[in-house]
Amino acid sequence: MERIIFTALFSCCLSGLMSGWVTFINLGITDTFLSNWSMAFIKAYPMAFVAAYGLAKPIKSLTQKIIGSNS
Repeated sequence: MERIIFTALFSCCLSGLMSGWVTFINLGITDTFLSNWSMAFIKAYPMAFVAAYGLAKPIKSLTQKIIGSNS
């Protein structure tokens, strides 16, 4: 359960930041920025969750190989 909650919170933060940044880069601050950002977030969040959940263990293993840790 902890892994699901962590993944949900982490992917929410990342998809919020990235969708906001990409929306800003592509459109700038306009009258419709918040609605455009929210639509981008809604579309990005499910994939961010799947990616964060699926990639966490392989990325952790790769990190441990890079730094030479077995913990």
